[in-house]
Amino acid sequence: MSRFDISTLEAIIAERARSDDPDSWTARLFSSGMEKAAQKLGEEAVETVIAAVSGDRKAIVSESADLLYHWLVVLALAGIPLEEVTAELESRTGRSGVAEKTARGKSPDKRRG
Repeated sequence: MSRFDISTLEAIIAERARSDDPDSWTARLFSSGMEKAAQKLGEEAVETVIAAVSGDRKAIVSESADLLYHWLVVLALAGIPLEEVTAELESRTGRSGVAEKTARGKSPDKRRG
């Protein structure tokens, strides 16, 4: 069995985006543009939060998959490769989250440990 990961999904999205297949949700999203894709990303984020708050493990997994998919579509529409995001994450691993947020001018949430 081959290994499936987020980079594989990014490649599948890129392929389907170019397909013009009327039965492809990905092709439809690309033809609808960034506004629709970003709207769907927001919807999936909210649905993931709702699943998390309710503690529904199956729904968290399902909604997380939808969220990641729509996030990758938005990145692709913006012309941002996943590698650029992972490089940003990698650059943050050498310091604490609090220091990283402070460096970006964001206030860390003081309610969390």
